[in-house]
Amino acid sequence: MTIRHLDRLLEPASVAVVGASDRPGSVGATVWRNLRAGAFKGPVHAVNPSRSELDGQPCHATVGDLPAPPDLAVLCTPPATIPGLVAALGKIGTRAAIVMTAGLSAAQKQAVLDAARPHLLRILGPNCLGLLTPHLGLNASFSHTDALAGDIAFVSQSGALVTAVLDWAKSRRIGFSRMVSLGERSDVDFGDLLDWLASDRETRSILLYIESIESPRKFMSAARAAARNKPVIVVKAGRAGLGLRAAASHTGALAGSDIVFDAAIRRAGMLRVDTLAELFMAAETLARFGANRSRELVVMTNGGGAGVMAADAAEPAGVPLAALGPELLATLDAALPKTWSRANPIDIIGDAPVERYTATLRALLADTAQPAVLFCHAPTAIVRSEDIARACVPIVRDNPARVMACWLGDGSVAAARELFEDAGVADYATPEEAVHAFALLATYRRNQEQLLEAPTRTPAAAPDRAGARALIARALAAGRNWLSEADAKAVLAAYGIPVVPTVVVPPDAAAARAAARRFGYPVALKILSPDITHKSDVGGVALELGNDEAVGAAVDAMLARVRERRPDAQLDGFT
Repeated sequence: MTIRHLDRLLEPASVAVVGASDRPGSVGATVWRNLRAGAFKGPVHAVNPSRSELDGQPCHATVGDLPAPPDLAVLCTPPATIPGLVAALGKIGTRAAIVMTAGLSAAQKQAVLDAARPHLLRILGPNCLGLLTPHLGLNASFSHTDALAGDIAFVSQSGALVTAVLDWAKSRRIGFSRMVSLGERSDVDFGDLLDWLASDRETRSILLYIESIESPRKFMSAARAAARNKPVIVVKAGRAGLGLRAAASHTGALAGSDIVFDAAIRRAGMLRVDTLAELFMAAETLARFGANRSRELVVMTNGGGAGVMAADAAEPAGVPLAALGPELLATLDAALPKTWSRANPIDIIGDAPVERYTATLRALLADTAQPAVLFCHAPTAIVRSEDIARACVPIVRDNPARVMACWLGDGSVAAARELFEDAGVADYATPEEAVHAFALLATYRRNQEQLLEAPTRTPAAAPDRAGARALIARALAAGRNWLSEADAKAVLAAYGIPVVPTVVVPPDAAAARAAARRFGYPVALKILSPDITHKSDVGGVALELGNDEAVGAAVDAMLARVRERRPDAQLDGFT
């Protein structure tokens, strides 16, 4: 892992576009237009041997003709030209390049890295959309629109998602410090960027869209360091369903690998979410509400329905609704009509004037024992939502990390929502979304606690390294890429890791029954075959077998299924 010269990539003082053109629909034309249309203050040079000028600016025939070495070069030329261009750029002093070109062969990708290495020139891509650094006005990409400036860094393995997120975020006034499309990650990858962004003064939170991790040690090291400094939120594709099964079948990966990734994310202090919408919701929650340490939630609303929706969402999300103490009940009794709910959610009744909102909010925030407050409001004709917001802003401004807001509706509450957002209050479209955000925050806190944990040092027997090495050596000598279940457990046991007692028996019902009796019922029975990685695909797993008859029947059924579905498979027996 290295952040060497990533500043030239992400904060360049000058840029050259190799393959710049004015041909409509070409990558070179789009990148050139984006760079020229932005507010980037540094020089932008064009390189194209077929042109002498472009948009009234000199166009250079080769990179060697540039008036000065650019910090960053954007390459939009055919695959065969890329290695030579990288070598030439390195020779003149350029230290970062974005390779947008797709279709490079494995040999060409290696040639690019070989050309870059002597100059420590960093490569983003190939086959990527590029990057945007909005506070510099830098749009070194072929995206269809620019990004608003903000404090969120978004790093994506998918270029298409970068353009989709740009559209989605712009309509919601969400700004970015950096947007990076990684492409095929021949050099710069998630680990490198996490390490750099961890200390980036422009970035307050880091969002990642990940499909695969090729360098897990580097990624985990960088992730743990970054998560100590600022929130890191991850969408990982391939969690379940057809996508996960397709990936497992295609790569031979364990179906449980997503569970491993999930555990690693938790241990590194990051937060995993399921959708892009959740990604940005979590970012806003952690930025505006992250200082809150409450374990419970109290809901105040002018409509009973909104309170019921929040309560319904809270239970399955594991969010406790706080009980109201006697002192708080007495204060609320004095401020609210006799028909108020006298419970959490606190229904202040639909005809509530401004004073009822402010009195309730003051009472809840004055009680230091009370948890976080979810402020829900549905518009009515009795009092304007904006007037309620203006009266409440001075109260919430002193306690933004205690309050979440849900202004139900759209146009009629837009001004009220904006007032609360300007006061630093996290805002949500529905009560369910707010409760879900609160649950995500609780998960994030637990993950941060795991990040700070260290394993206890307990006396243990010395590991049997020789035994473990011998098991692996035998598997390699037999040409196997996978350890069998029994061998894998033996390796774990050699290092003192508790495992379920497991024995291997021949493909024979009598042998399986004898082993089961030695263990004591119930037992699990699985086929053992070097040719079948996913045993359940051929019905090769039976659980909770309670007696000899059940074991015998399971053996016979499994043998029949394997002969039918995988007649080519070598069957070594059962575990």
